[in-house]
Amino acid sequence: MNTTATASSTPSGAGGAARFVVAHTLLTLDARHPFAGKSLIDAQDMHRTVMSGFPGWLDNGSPDPRAQMGILSTWTVDLRQARLNLVVQSSLPADWSGIPRPALAEKPEPLTVDRTFHTGEQVAFRTVVNPVRSIPPPPGSPPKTRGTRVPHTQPQHVKRWFARRLQPLGEPPTAPDGVTRIGADTDTDRIAVRMLPTVSSPAPHKGLRIARAEIKGTLTVTDPSAFVAALTQGIGHARAYSCGLILVR
Repeated sequence: MNTTATASSTPSGAGGAARFVVAHTLLTLDARHPFAGKSLIDAQDMHRTVMSGFPGWLDNGSPDPRAQMGILSTWTVDLRQARLNLVVQSSLPADWSGIPRPALAEKPEPLTVDRTFHTGEQVAFRTVVNPVRSIPPPPGSPPKTRGTRVPHTQPQHVKRWFARRLQPLGEPPTAPDGVTRIGADTDTDRIAVRMLPTVSSPAPHKGLRIARAEIKGTLTVTDPSAFVAALTQGIGHARAYSCGLILVR
């Protein structure tokens, strides 16, 4: 089974194409079980749950293991059915034997995604993002002082955040302001945005608060290589906390 993410492509433009190969797993957990319940109320614990599927691939202390293994995730919760549905994407096969069996509502469903995208192709998509903007530090701040990230809280502002990452046909994959584009375009009036509850984590990660928004609609591929890169790497911040994964069909 080939589970390595790839992005082989011909030049973008008419006739351009790029191949996307990754591993997906659908985990369906019992939201009433303490294992799943802790992940729902603690963003750091959700991160640990996702990363628990990839033991032994890297040495302890390796920098940014999530990015090295191409791990992205997204989740929804069905309160009526008491189900936590977690999708995990990776460039390596996962091992979910460490999840307590009683916490699993269903057996994990592994899937190898192997798809080639072409310029002009239309795909339905869904993504949960962390839509933030950066406010520069005040005048007189010490050198190298970072700006402050402020979340967008209104759907129209999230649409503008997403629009900056769209890539009209013929445009480069990096915008003039340095934002990485996603290799696809759409009419933002036709996308749906829903603000989601903020997720957080208690001590020792007190202060961790991740604003989230769901974006759904249809994309037209304009640069297959850039599009595959966006699917592989995710978009925006908080990718360690189940934001940024673009799911397409």
